[in-house]
Amino acid sequence: MTKFLTYEDRLEISASLKDNCSFGEIGKRLGKDRTTIAKEIKKHSYERKSGYSGWPYNACRHRTSCKAKNLCGQECPRKSIQYCKFCNQCNDFCPEFVEKICTARFKPPYVCNGCGEYYKCTLKKTVYDAADAHIAFSENLSEARSGILSDEKELARLNSLISPLVRNGQSIHQIYESNVDQIMCSEKTLYNYIDASLFDVRNIDLPRKVRYRLRYKKPEFKIDKGCRVGRNYRDFLAFMEENPDLPVVQMDTVIGTKGGKVLLTIHFVESSLMLAFLREANTSQSVIDIFTGLRKILGKESFKQLFPVILTDNGSEFSNPRAIEFGPDGSRQAYIFYCDPSSPYQKGSIEVNHELIRRVLLKGSSFDDLTQQDIFLLMNHINSYKRKKLNNRNPIQAFSFFHGEELLHLLCCSEVAAENIILKPKLLKK
Repeated sequence: MTKFLTYEDRLEISASLKDNCSFGEIGKRLGKDRTTIAKEIKKHSYERKSGYSGWPYNACRHRTSCKAKNLCGQECPRKSIQYCKFCNQCNDFCPEFVEKICTARFKPPYVCNGCGEYYKCTLKKTVYDAADAHIAFSENLSEARSGILSDEKELARLNSLISPLVRNGQSIHQIYESNVDQIMCSEKTLYNYIDASLFDVRNIDLPRKVRYRLRYKKPEFKIDKGCRVGRNYRDFLAFMEENPDLPVVQMDTVIGTKGGKVLLTIHFVESSLMLAFLREANTSQSVIDIFTGLRKILGKESFKQLFPVILTDNGSEFSNPRAIEFGPDGSRQAYIFYCDPSSPYQKGSIEVNHELIRRVLLKGSSFDDLTQQDIFLLMNHINSYKRKKLNNRNPIQAFSFFHGEELLHLLCCSEVAAENIILKPKLLKK
């Protein structure tokens, strides 16, 4: 029998709360300890601002006797009501608002489900709902079982131990058996990390593994869930609300053929300028190497100016954000945030610009014969392409206006005359 509470168990908890049962009584009904019930209710209850028929949410101490009118002035959305206390925006505008808090919410059972005044109360309530609780539990369980279980330092330690020995011709089994006390994970986990391109060595470096045909399609490795803490899309929106003047840079990967070279794309949203860098493999270290090079070329201050906020997706190649956020001296130089899974629209600007790359590098085509000079040429043609959103200027002109021509030169960007722009595969044909 599962050790987790089922949806039926949560329905029973919800029904028992309405009957004002104690945690002990609910636990006896479900065959669970009372602390399990208490933790479930505390963890999955939520606050609700609601009123009842004829009365909206109003948590003011003076709500019953108040006769205030027209508190929000000419912009009032409900001019037909007589008193402001009947408006759900009253608490936001009233200068004499004093919140009344029901202290029963802070005593067992910590929720208002069984309160006799629930349907007559306009105060803030704490509610336990079985359906919402089960959805939240399922999402947390799925999140806990996804991603990479090692942190950035542990992956770097394993990489420094495993990769040199693999390059010397040793098998993973040999390495594991000889260093089992240092590795501290299973042999299968090492294969998974190599398969996800988290080490410097890849499957091609394992002589026997490349001979075997895949038996099934493995699920794609996503970014370590620990990296997303404090860096998800909701955190990004909150950070931008506090720092609205900071420019946003979007980052993504463009794939050629499977197992071949890939592109790292960096898109400056305010100017629509896009940079692209060729990488031998889609690994985390290859991304770090590019930003290390940019930091050396631009210098600390210019790097902080260009990359204050970076928004990217959940690919495993972006699984070491601290290596990009902090410079060699340990000072923070950028903030990295991640879009929600399966939500490319949250970084729509870079996705739209990828369409221009695909006009030249068709989907499914190999990047293996390309050089970085070819990529610079491609991006110069794309960045010289005029955009309506830039008032019919091109991204190079817009970037120069914001940051100056010197930085453009350092980034190997140069304008192509309008009559010479080519956005067809023939641009890179030799």
